[in-house]
Amino acid sequence: MLDAADPAPMNTPSRRRFRREGEERRRQDLIEATLDSVAEHGLQGATLRTIALRAGVTAGLIRHYFPGKEELLQEAYAALMGRMTEQAKAALAIEDASPRQRLAAFVTANLNVPIIDARVFSLWTTFIGRAGADASLARAHREGYLGFRNEVEAVVAEVLAAERREPDASQLRHHAIAINAIIDGLWIEGCLAGDMFAPGELAAIGIKTVEAELGLAPEREDN
Repeated sequence: MLDAADPAPMNTPSRRRFRREGEERRRQDLIEATLDSVAEHGLQGATLRTIALRAGVTAGLIRHYFPGKEELLQEAYAALMGRMTEQAKAALAIEDASPRQRLAAFVTANLNVPIIDARVFSLWTTFIGRAGADASLARAHREGYLGFRNEVEAVVAEVLAAERREPDASQLRHHAIAINAIIDGLWIEGCLAGDMFAPGELAAIGIKTVEAELGLAPEREDN
């Protein structure tokens, strides 16, 4: 039985948990402040001082979480790409849906808000424009691209399995690369000139094109 004057063993775990949660939240706040600063000032203008002011902290505190600006930019870009992938993956959680319906929902999610968004596009082009000359951003882009492509490949595998087709790894890779390109192209169009398209038009084109890439027969419409 613990002595009443020594409660530390009981309280220490909760204090440690609170600290971890607090530090992770502060880290995320700094990443959000970085994205806001890049959107407003560009990569050069998003200095540690600017980011610190945006986050309401000191530049010294930023260095407690990130070695420097380059590492912070890398984390911010990775967060941006990861968020887009997670938003698209959320559309897959449809109860009693067929693999083909899940694929359509995935494509639709990628070609609608909040993934189609002028600010997101502006941030993406800002980072991607620097990736060729910045190894850390190039690495973040590669990881984000491969992460999304892996999700596409998994969905495609389910669809083809339901069609009783057994593609090998190279065929799945081919389909995933092509579908990623289809989605990317339509996403860019939607972000740049969304007002030129009717509601749902880009998604409908995307689904039709992706299904053609996979060789799926058109589904019959109910009378």
